Amino acid sequence: MISSVFDEDFDVVVVGYGFAGAAAAIEASDRGARVLLIEKMPDPGGISICAGGGVRIARNADDAFAYLKATNAGTTPDDILRVFADELLTLGDYIRALARVSGATPVVRDREANYPLPGGHTFQFIEIDSIPGFDPLKAYPHARARHSGPNLFKVLDDNIRKRPIEVRLSASAQRLITDAHGAVQGVTIDAGGGTRAIKARRAVILACGGFEANHEMQRQYWQFSPVLSAVSRGNTGDGIRMAQAVGADLWHMWHFHGSYGFRHPDPDYPIGIRMKRLPDWTPGSEVRDVKMAWILLSKTGRRFMNEYAPYTQDTGHRPLDFFEPATQSFPYVPAHLLIDEDGRKAYPIAHAVYNDRNASRYEWSQDNLKEVELGILRKAESVAELAGLLKVDRRVLQSTIERWNAQCANQRDDEFGRPGVTMMPIKTPPFYCGEVWPVVSNTQGGPVHDARQRVLNPYGEPIPRLFEAGELGSIWGHLYMSGGNLAECFITGRIAGREAAAAAPWRS
Repeated sequence: MISSVFDEDFDVVVVGYGFAGAAAAIEASDRGARVLLIEKMPDPGGISICAGGGVRIARNADDAFAYLKATNAGTTPDDILRVFADELLTLGDYIRALARVSGATPVVRDREANYPLPGGHTFQFIEIDSIPGFDPLKAYPHARARHSGPNLFKVLDDNIRKRPIEVRLSASAQRLITDAHGAVQGVTIDAGGGTRAIKARRAVILACGGFEANHEMQRQYWQFSPVLSAVSRGNTGDGIRMAQAVGADLWHMWHFHGSYGFRHPDPDYPIGIRMKRLPDWTPGSEVRDVKMAWILLSKTGRRFMNEYAPYTQDTGHRPLDFFEPATQSFPYVPAHLLIDEDGRKAYPIAHAVYNDRNASRYEWSQDNLKEVELGILRKAESVAELAGLLKVDRRVLQSTIERWNAQCANQRDDEFGRPGVTMMPIKTPPFYCGEVWPVVSNTQGGPVHDARQRVLNPYGEPIPRLFEAGELGSIWGHLYMSGGNLAECFITGRIAGREAAAAAPWRS
């Protein structure tokens, strides 16, 4: 879109107020730029605020690079991974500096990477353990997270407020404005009062996330459907479309961070409900003795996967992505979850995580019985009744359960390799079942960028004055690392902010 008339002007416009957008805005402001930070949703935080809050850092850059190279499997250039690895060494100090504004207490924990690949031992987590007088439920009633995600967002929010950064919520970016040569000059936004053209004298930074809440884009880039969006309805691929419109290339569009979970029976409920987060484990290492109460069954009543993969929250969805050409169907979408009475009593088997005002009306019950009343789970007094609910052959289902229970007795899953200590028999009636769907927490695909966070066209050329940060066009192209997207938000946000602020102002 070409325009010569602007309603307002700033040096740098940052699109998206999650961790990446905040980091970019802070960096650009600290380097002397006049910054506008916009967010399309009525509340800030994006999906960032709902993350666990642990940010990856590293002790050794060479080891970090080796691990990143192995897990990206040639999908991301070495120079980008090298910069990322180097930045991981100083990221802890940066988080500590931000934390001082809030009087917050950062803590560092040793935590190896998810897979036994070269360099995985070098990684740690840094997170915000506490903030004096801060209650996340009162400060951010629209958001629910597992751990310290709201704490980390509070630190960023305080740092934004300390600086002369203008923030506008419910302000949706529409299109990028370019000159006749394709250089980005600004962006149009709609804040409810009509479209306004905002001049960006130095640059625009897209930090507006991926496309997990855009089901049409899911259909075009992924094989199976539907995939339920967890956390937020705000990430609808806006940055991808805007960047494409000015010539951006795309990468990693197939790859997303996700698992499996439930669909709420209310069609207006906006998000998928992920299964309970159980501890991750590293292949080749001792697995913590934690029981997973459920197994998953295909539409014919047979197990088809390891329900407790090493990093279930990242790759748990992948076994469901199977197309059967002979029947022209996806036999595992939806899958059927099965637990018994002991499993029902063990713990809440799912947990709603969200940044959405309309999602705040629902919390999963402690005993899983509210979900029986709602119909998310269905109850059967016998295997025969269960087979009827699932519409599967009773003999097949009986054989599946008997085989599973025998394997539990031996603590050995001969079919799919689930760790023995996680196995829990299904033998105490009543039984409970529920439909389980693939769930996406965040996508990794988007515009291609270089090591300076400049958005590139299909010829590898930078689109002038356009940068990106965070989940949008993420580096993760094969296997994700827990806490890696959060580290990416800060690393790429700072780089993009620095580069944008350093750009020479264009002249009208």
